[in-house]
Amino acid sequence: MRVFVAGASGVIGRRLVPQLVERGHQVVATTRSTEKGDRLRALGARPAVMDGLDATSVGEAIARAEPEVVVHQMTALTGVGDLRRFDEEFALTNELRTRGSDNLLAASEAVGVRRFVAQSYTGWPNERVGGPVKSEDDPLDSSPPARQQKTLEAIRHLEEAVSTADLEGLVLRYGNLYGPSTSLANEYAQAIRKRKLPVVGDGGGIWSFLHVDDAAAATVLAVEQGPPGLYDVVDDDPAPVAEWLPHLAHCLGAPPPRRVPAWLARLAIGEVGVSMMTQIRGSSNAKAKQELGWQPAWPSWREGFRLGLVDEPVRSAA
Repeated sequence: MRVFVAGASGVIGRRLVPQLVERGHQVVATTRSTEKGDRLRALGARPAVMDGLDATSVGEAIARAEPEVVVHQMTALTGVGDLRRFDEEFALTNELRTRGSDNLLAASEAVGVRRFVAQSYTGWPNERVGGPVKSEDDPLDSSPPARQQKTLEAIRHLEEAVSTADLEGLVLRYGNLYGPSTSLANEYAQAIRKRKLPVVGDGGGIWSFLHVDDAAAATVLAVEQGPPGLYDVVDDDPAPVAEWLPHLAHCLGAPPPRRVPAWLARLAIGEVGVSMMTQIRGSSNAKAKQELGWQPAWPSWREGFRLGLVDEPVRSAA
């Protein structure tokens, strides 16, 4: 098929494009920078320069490509430097999830795109009450920390817009990404080596992880098959911070993380940080497995942290 990947130079896009090409798809891959065009061409795609926040730019790029499927991977994620300013640090990504999504959907509907696959996120947006693991049927958090409200509103906007569009809309809620070029392999790893990422309180916040290659593989399958809807795309092993953080430190050859009480951590990382360390819930991948036919090549972060944090040949689950 003719597949248009918006935001192809991002962490997932760089793993996604080769998998799509390997499956025989014709890929047009967009970036905002002409300098990245050669890199996308080397991955097997036809590069296109596009500004996702400019409706005219988006419309012209999609009209030229005439795709059957559009994949929305546009973000501006570079890691969160200060959790106390969470919404501010996600401001551009939130624009891409709202105005950028609207631009892509409008252009896609105008040229008769059949299928639209969009990147979303699962983890802290889950409601923080009840059981430790949530599914797509569970509501999102109705009362998130104040500094996350705008980001959650942007996620809601994206998911509703895709779900109600006049095409086959699939939303992939990726878990916490790890692997080459991710925050976990870079900023998080540096903080852990310096013992600047402690276990807060009881470390009871449940995280669901996902290797970037598995994110790409699930996206390939969503391009090709599966009914419209929401899909939590995570590994098989949701786990509390108190369990995965010491393991990651061990895999990095770093000393064990410190432990600090929640009241003290709140002074440094704010309510958002304490919530993520002590209250958030994980997610189930049962629907993605059943309806997309997806199986993670890295079923657990336990092996993934040990073997999959550095660059290596792509392991495809598609």
